[in-house]
Amino acid sequence: MREVPIRYKQPGATMSAMFELSISSETLTEEEVNEISGCIRKSDQAEWLTKNGWVFFQNRAGTPKVGRLYARLRMAGINPASLAAPAAGGWQFDASKVR
Repeated sequence: MREVPIRYKQPGATMSAMFELSISSETLTEEEVNEISGCIRKSDQAEWLTKNGWVFFQNRAGTPKVGRLYARLRMAGINPASLAAPAAGGWQFDASKVR
């Protein structure tokens, strides 16, 4: 897979640069979850993720799986839930004032 360089052309470009980063997998590797949580054991990783409000699932082997884009948003200080559908209290388009 080709690595895409981060380009910071202007101050507002940092958010789009986050999405230009190369994605090797849709989920974090075990090593990345280990680094984020500071825990080696799967059960401790799951406990840390739950305690800190991270959304994840566990595979049949009990390994916590975290979405890569979700992790990027969390690590950038963005609450992914705030980007959710309008039913969850997010932004909603109002076409009533469009002529």
